[in-house]
Amino acid sequence: MHRVVALVRPPQSTFELACAAQVFGIERAGLPTRYAFGVCTERPGPVETHAGYDMLVTDGLDALDGADTVIVPGWLPATEPPSPAVVAALRRAHARGTRMVSICSGVFALAHAGLLEGRRATTHWALADQLAARFPYVRVEPDVLYVDHGDVATSAGAGAGLDLCMHLVRHDQGARYAAHVARTMVMPPHREGGQLQYSAPARPAQIDGTLAPLLDWVSGRLGEVVSVESMAAHAGVSARTLTRRFIEQLGVSPGQWLLSRRVAAAQDLLESSDLPLDAVARRVGLSSAVNLRRRFVNLLGTTPGAYRRTFRAKRG
Repeated sequence: MHRVVALVRPPQSTFELACAAQVFGIERAGLPTRYAFGVCTERPGPVETHAGYDMLVTDGLDALDGADTVIVPGWLPATEPPSPAVVAALRRAHARGTRMVSICSGVFALAHAGLLEGRRATTHWALADQLAARFPYVRVEPDVLYVDHGDVATSAGAGAGLDLCMHLVRHDQGARYAAHVARTMVMPPHREGGQLQYSAPARPAQIDGTLAPLLDWVSGRLGEVVSVESMAAHAGVSARTLTRRFIEQLGVSPGQWLLSRRVAAAQDLLESSDLPLDAVARRVGLSSAVNLRRRFVNLLGTTPGAYRRTFRAKRG
């Protein structure tokens, strides 16, 4: 059982905390429970929230000592540094090998603890300049949904907290387990693009012509030859217009989105079947085991064979 502990502070943002609780703290029918979720705070007792109510938190900072993952679900106001006791607890947890995670403004707590020196990190786009100015040794990336270094991970604005939590589940438990969790939350297991697509007011072109029907059509034909031209023809638009809509709505090109779907489908087959790699490649439209391996290495940093062995061992 992987123990996840969220460190909260008054006034706590309830949405960021709910992101972590919904992913790691819910028992789901038909799915083995692999996470235990808890909440702690520096001074146990009532913790004020931005939602107008207090929540009772009974565990103190010593709860971090038993965590496999620590999540800081927001840190407001971001200008207020954590206490020496919180800094020491975060550093102690990281030194012990605990995975440290922040959602939105929670990155400021990790930065104050010195866990991001010389590293890439992200936060809400409206806080990115403040983070860069306050911590010049942090390489702030304002245009991504999350950054994961393995031992430390940071997410952009509140909604991106779900993206990061789902990414961690995929890393820990595999694509099929993560897809089941995502279905129970009625959300995609992986969201494409970066947060810059959300940082400016929407133009009419950004909300005109939803891609949802096309994405469903393509997802049912991954084993077939699907090109940008055929996608555009099915949508009844030019390839140029289709590309523009993909960039505006998903933050990536049609080709990038299609490749990510093919690789995700291959992950599922590798976890759930004994099909040879060539057969897996053909079923998801990647033509050969050689091409499948190249795409896996480029996108996931591992080989199909190593991926299959890893998640077969975890299931066993």
